[in-house]
Amino acid sequence: MRIILLGSPGAGKGSLAAEISKKYPVAHISTGDILRENVKNNTPLGVKARSFMESGGLVSDDIVIAMMEERLGRPDCEKGFILDGFPRTVSQAEALEEILEKAGMAISSTVLLDVDEDLVVRRLSGRRICRNCGAIYNVNTRPSSKGDRCEICGGELYQRDDDREDIVRQRLGVYYRETAPLISYFEKKRSFLRLKPNEKGDIVLEDFEKALGWRNDNA
Repeated sequence: MRIILLGSPGAGKGSLAAEISKKYPVAHISTGDILRENVKNNTPLGVKARSFMESGGLVSDDIVIAMMEERLGRPDCEKGFILDGFPRTVSQAEALEEILEKAGMAISSTVLLDVDEDLVVRRLSGRRICRNCGAIYNVNTRPSSKGDRCEICGGELYQRDDDREDIVRQRLGVYYRETAPLISYFEKKRSFLRLKPNEKGDIVLEDFEKALGWRNDNA
């Protein structure tokens, strides 16, 4: 099982990947996690990435690709992996194929979480986070019973700057510019699937398994 999850910010890639990796013996690989790990551990690649991040720029493709190649070579990827947030561009997709070809591997499926823009905006702009314990709520779908205070610890709930509606729509604009060509790229290949959210606006593990034709005991 070697799967790429595509989708906009707020589409639910991270949540779905976490569910998959809990049930199946595969690694959940997030670009953000890899960057944070390298920066935290002060690796040579992390040092280079930090200079981009501190200047407010995007980490260059060559650094991200090198980090991804190192991560895919670890033992926990031998039984498979879920890629969450990578690739983001066609050039990254081409580099990924080269990495996998050298390792004698190939992507088994690319799955697009096709979530409506208005739903994404509603989901992200409604998100509130506890300043104290980090618990997450949503004023539209999962409000705190204590208003603007956390149910768990009583901490203040706040909205991240990048969850403001205007910023969310800007983030989506970047996603559409960068990812539309990537979707077309993968649509031409085998095993490309689109998943739509259920009536609650969620894409759940059962829908994913059904789309791929997996039985419950499939690993």
